[in-house]
Amino acid sequence: MLKIVKTSIAIATISLFTAGNAQADVGEALQNICTIVKADDKGELRKKMKRVQSDYRLKLKDYYTGVSCGGNSLIRTAMLNNAVETGTLMVKKMPKGDLSSPEQDGKTVLVWASENGLDASPIVAALNNRI
Repeated sequence: MLKIVKTSIAIATISLFTAGNAQADVGEALQNICTIVKADDKGELRKKMKRVQSDYRLKLKDYYTGVSCGGNSLIRTAMLNNAVETGTLMVKKMPKGDLSSPEQDGKTVLVWASENGLDASPIVAALNNRI
């Protein structure tokens, strides 16, 4: 019985260290995603999203809320930097329900865009078409 308990504890400890390394690796893989979005490099963003999906089995919706670019979400960052290509790509890749959900500050992307005078952004038009 004691041997089973020791084995269980050993397995749990190893899995915790492995999970910690996996999260760190995902963080490293997503490290420059803000720079890619700001530069409006659609091809590089697509490669990054595919790499994260194949290596970690994560889609954009899985890590979108965990990434902050200077306090803004990825789509908000794209709007602020007039990064239309990357912004519309992310709008297309996100589930409709997530696009209309409030973000960390309690505002949806559309409400935030309206409050910040970004109603004329092509990304807002893509959002309206998608939602």
